[in-house]
Amino acid sequence: MRATERTFETWDGVELFYRAWIPANATDKALLLFHRGHEHSGRWQDTVDSLGLDDVAVFAWDARGHGRSPGERGSANNLADVVKDVHAFARHISQQHGIALGNMIVLAHSLAALSVAAWV
Repeated sequence: MRATERTFETWDGVELFYRAWIPANATDKALLLFHRGHEHSGRWQDTVDSLGLDDVAVFAWDARGHGRSPGERGSANNLADVVKDVHAFARHISQQHGIALGNMIVLAHSLAALSVAAWV
């Protein structure tokens, strides 16, 4: 699948970048991908291709200060702020794409796994 490029607004008004791989047919399921430190959402392209999820929408963000999102590396003030960003991202996906939070699966790498675990 080919990614489209989008942004969403965080809890404090910052616009963060994300990529969306939307299947040809409508779906009510999503996979949210969270990169490790010093990475970006574009690194997930090979993973998305290899998974072959034709009936699942896939979304991957660029955390603050990473990839095409604004800020210096490590610009999040604390873990609580990152967790609020995760929540804002999931809520945005739910509202914009009509996918219930209960129909989302998350895959997170390294430090992102801690942030997502704190959110869940």
